[in-house]
Amino acid sequence: MAELNLADCINETCPWSGEPVRADSLTEYAGRVVGFCNTGCRDKFDTAIRHFEEAKAAGAGR
Repeated sequence: MAELNLADCINETCPWSGEPVRADSLTEYAGRVVGFCNTGCRDKFDTAIRHFEEAKAAGAGR
């Protein structure tokens, strides 16, 4: 994955805490850069998305 840039981030505050986003706490989702206030919040988001994608894939065969 290419290095993510704070200037490309679509949000200014963390969706979990409401605190300002930090350059060391970015991730990519649906082709966009999303920011978080710390790596813990970022990792919580990445885990939630992974679980969602797994559930969506498992339900595709129904």
